[in-house]
Amino acid sequence: MATKHEQILEYIDTLPVGEKISVRQIAKALTVSEGTAYRAIKDAETKGYVSTIERVGTIRIEQKKKENIEKLTYAEVVNIIDGQVLGGRSGLHKMLNKFVIGAMKLEAMMRYTEAGNLLIIGNRTQAQEHALRAGAAVLITGGFDADEDVKKLADELELPIISTSYDTFTVATMINRAIYDQLIKKEIVLVEDILTKVDDTIYLHLDDTLEEWYEKNQYTFHSRFPVVDRNLKVHGMVTSKDVMGQEKYAGIDKIMTKQPITVSPNTSVASAAHIMIWEGIELLPVVNEQNKLQGIISRQDVLKALQMIQRQPQVGETIDDLISNAVEVVGEKKDNKEIYQFAVTPQMTTGIGTLSYGVFTTLMTEAANRALKPYKKGDLVIENMTIYFIKPVQMESTLEIHPKVLDVGRKFGKVDVEVYSEGVLMGKSLMICQLIDRH
Repeated sequence: MATKHEQILEYIDTLPVGEKISVRQIAKALTVSEGTAYRAIKDAETKGYVSTIERVGTIRIEQKKKENIEKLTYAEVVNIIDGQVLGGRSGLHKMLNKFVIGAMKLEAMMRYTEAGNLLIIGNRTQAQEHALRAGAAVLITGGFDADEDVKKLADELELPIISTSYDTFTVATMINRAIYDQLIKKEIVLVEDILTKVDDTIYLHLDDTLEEWYEKNQYTFHSRFPVVDRNLKVHGMVTSKDVMGQEKYAGIDKIMTKQPITVSPNTSVASAAHIMIWEGIELLPVVNEQNKLQGIISRQDVLKALQMIQRQPQVGETIDDLISNAVEVVGEKKDNKEIYQFAVTPQMTTGIGTLSYGVFTTLMTEAANRALKPYKKGDLVIENMTIYFIKPVQMESTLEIHPKVLDVGRKFGKVDVEVYSEGVLMGKSLMICQLIDRH
């Protein structure tokens, strides 16, 4: 039988996303002490399916899948920036795709603002309304309040409108840091991130017969099932190999493989992969400390997760790799020279929210490298770099890079690089590069 703590967690898990919960409510609903309810709610917060916000309370939020862990909920944003929710509380559980800084004219700003965004802006009422109607939440900086009409609109659309005393760049930096911290967590994928939960798991009971195995095999097309008792404790596994040559009414407990290999939710996917390879196992039961079934993972689940890890930018990729992969060809000049485009992401910025000097220079180097490649096959080393000027570039900007080859010799090349943002020259440099032949 499940403990009181487990019962509370199961109860919270069944609540609809966005519902507000409290210690007193949980204690009354499940007839437990407030201390037990409090500990369970804190555990649920650690597991990521509730969030507690000052002056708002605790709300049920959507538990993130591993591929979405770098995204934040609006509830998490409120906690990060020590904000106050002015309206749209029922939408705090929603996830934001990206944040946009509203430091431009309304028409230009709305081109970048769409559903799932968070618009960071001051006390510009018209811009706040437009953002909400576009499906974006609003974060008001400088400690300003919002008009009652805007608050009412936020409530109707279930999109949060939040106020913070911090300035725009400080807020953007805080959110940027939180996203970066989330990305670091993504590096190690755990079994709990990919398992098929117990509610969706097909299993057999100790007192079942082989007839039940055939039934489940027929409608699921699976041949491997964990065997549990009435308290969901795992006692064995049944596979097609165990079934061969057995009578149809044989007891499952007589033919199952006893004491099967299991993993815990906190086991890394890499460890689970090693177990499956060395033991030749296609499916593993996932159990807690009491050996109670939490779900299953299959070899397909593990392979899919390992492929996802390889696609994650922070695993095995340098900042140069990230910049290189983000530079795209967008057009050609009259003299047939390529123009490149680069979107400034929060990870590329400094503490005040502007493009890092190191990223800026790497961007220019990458453009010079690409411009010289048609002239000379081989490697390139920057011998000398003269930067005439660099202006601050705001995050979420899109840059255009225009490299121009001035001179190419047998061993050296000279490239002029200009960087533009919305037609304004933001940086200019001259690079003298040494060309190294590959032998």
